[in-house]
Amino acid sequence: MSLTLVGTRLAETDTSFVYRGEAPACADCPYRKQCLNLEKGVRYTVTDVRDGGQELECAVHDGGVLAVEVERVPFEANVPAKGAFSGSKITLAGPCPHTECPSHALCEPMGADFDREYRIEKTLGDPPHDYCALDRELERVELGPPERR
Repeated sequence: MSLTLVGTRLAETDTSFVYRGEAPACADCPYRKQCLNLEKGVRYTVTDVRDGGQELECAVHDGGVLAVEVERVPFEANVPAKGAFSGSKITLAGPCPHTECPSHALCEPMGADFDREYRIEKTLGDPPHDYCALDRELERVELGPPERR
């Protein structure tokens, strides 16, 4: 679990987000060490909003920021079916230009990195599409958060 600052709109228990890293407006911020302490490209969920926390002004978040506790969380994805079993490590199949496909969000999950290896927490079965326009054999899985770099 990590303590960080997030925009007031995200500061609600069970809200998930992908940390995108430093914005240009963060350069001179006095709170940057408390805010920029997460790993870029990783999905987090707010587990607790600090009681009585002071709303701090922020050049990025128009409503300011609040202190919260977050943890790295697993996410669903489509991965190559070959070798897709619980406990195995795998990389995503790669980008897909077919944005109209019902599986697109699982083939290109928010915050996931195609060059990163993930551990399969559990297999969830067939993807939501009837066929893959790229002729990929895919399995829907839950991937654990990436190992820290």
